[in-house]
Amino acid sequence: MPVRIRRPRRLTAAVAAMLATVTLVTPATAAVPESPAERGLGLDLDAATIPQLQERMDDRALSSVRLTSAYLDRIRRIDPKLHSVLALNPVALAEAAGSDLRRLTGRTRGDLDGIPVLLKDNIDTKRMPTTAGSRALTGRPEADAELVRRLRDAGAVVLGKANLSEWANFRSDSATSGWSGAGLQTNNPHVLDRNPCGSSAGSGAAVAASLAQVAIGTETNGSIVCPAGANGVVGLKPSLGLVSRTGVVPISAEQDTAGPLSRHVVDSAITLSALQGRDPADPATGTYPQDQPADYAALLDADALKGARIGVWRQAGTNAEVDRVVEESVRTLREAGATVVDVELPYQDEIGENSLPALITEFRRDLDTYLAERPGAPGSLDELIEFNRKDPIELSRFGQELFEQAVVAPGPEDPEYQRQRSTATDLAKRSIDEVLAGSDLDAIVSPANGPAWRTTYGEGDAFEVGSSSSAAVAGYPNVVVPAGASGPLPIGLSFIGTRWADADVLALAAGFEQAAGARRVPGYLPSIGGP
Repeated sequence: MPVRIRRPRRLTAAVAAMLATVTLVTPATAAVPESPAERGLGLDLDAATIPQLQERMDDRALSSVRLTSAYLDRIRRIDPKLHSVLALNPVALAEAAGSDLRRLTGRTRGDLDGIPVLLKDNIDTKRMPTTAGSRALTGRPEADAELVRRLRDAGAVVLGKANLSEWANFRSDSATSGWSGAGLQTNNPHVLDRNPCGSSAGSGAAVAASLAQVAIGTETNGSIVCPAGANGVVGLKPSLGLVSRTGVVPISAEQDTAGPLSRHVVDSAITLSALQGRDPADPATGTYPQDQPADYAALLDADALKGARIGVWRQAGTNAEVDRVVEESVRTLREAGATVVDVELPYQDEIGENSLPALITEFRRDLDTYLAERPGAPGSLDELIEFNRKDPIELSRFGQELFEQAVVAPGPEDPEYQRQRSTATDLAKRSIDEVLAGSDLDAIVSPANGPAWRTTYGEGDAFEVGSSSSAAVAGYPNVVVPAGASGPLPIGLSFIGTRWADADVLALAAGFEQAAGARRVPGYLPSIGGP
């Protein structure tokens, strides 16, 4: 069902006014003083968008080398508080210099050229190790992931690798998000003893702390959506098949995807434009529509919410602060011209009951395939389990129950597994499509997260509210935008649409971003007490 939004032809006409009005709740320099490298830029890194950076680079008021140097400097000064970055790219400045040379000679590759990007460390890079957060993966992959190749073709500067929940949070049912054997615990930059959510914990925390302009995360069920909400940034979980998974450490080919996290919707839209496309090695991209947009940023519209019909799935009654932020968001949507109706997403229990056992089967199948082709890695999940038992760090915080369940789970030819997967995917699609059609909606909004919980070990994560399951299991797009906060802890709002409606939900999310102005600069508070 098409969204009723105007689609301008050029980014500058559509977004210039919107970018000019985006404000922050607190000044970027309140918690962390600028370094000489940042002061020399003449701009606020936290507030700057990719179009603004490109304009300055085109005018020779900024270079990619200076921009990259400023981000590297922030990583060295600030990341010891966060542990969000696992490794730096030793040739990042050389890549930036290459971008500057292209610009001088009129060969700029597009809106991402010269822009510093972090990669979640379950994305293969041949120049740097890829650990998936595990001490078991020690060698370098033989090739870049397809999405990394696309970023490099677009001229992006790879800053380094972001920490993550080890094995994308699929090792233990009592795991703590943001912890990995390779990088230890990632902290939430708003309150350091609070959890950043996972598994793209480092990607979300690093972007919130302005350690990169954009970071790439991955999601199977909530791993982009929750870190975006908890860290107060924009997160885009694209439609399954829009972005190649070749060279990404897998959980399940039926649900995995990669997507951008950023401080501004326009930056995520620009990054998706570079990431997307067919890949013969990834069959899911074979269903990519011929008419899918090539430039998502050009379709953003400051007035996208005018005349739109939005369903709100409140998930009310669990957390009073979340309920308040949702109510404030509903008022914002209506003031921006949207019609808002209350909805409930059906089938949630059945989706969960069937999707997890299906994922356990798919994890064994897909991870064994990856490990068999990966240098410097155990050859199978069985060998990985044995490695963890012998390692002094890997099982120090929590176990590997999901690994152990996966090695004895039914194979993909099992009829019960096939029923579980079919049921989970079908009901997840219906839970969104039936609600969209039944109320003639353009999108569904719902709280992406509750206030971040205190990081502890042994009992797992203290999730209260989330919006990931239906969109994740269905393979549909989910865009998170900052919507408010509980004290200093951010709360995000999800915009969910049907498959391939990525451009539509991005446009609606951008309209909300402008109207709400809810993003906060992190305060790096040591603690605020409470649970």
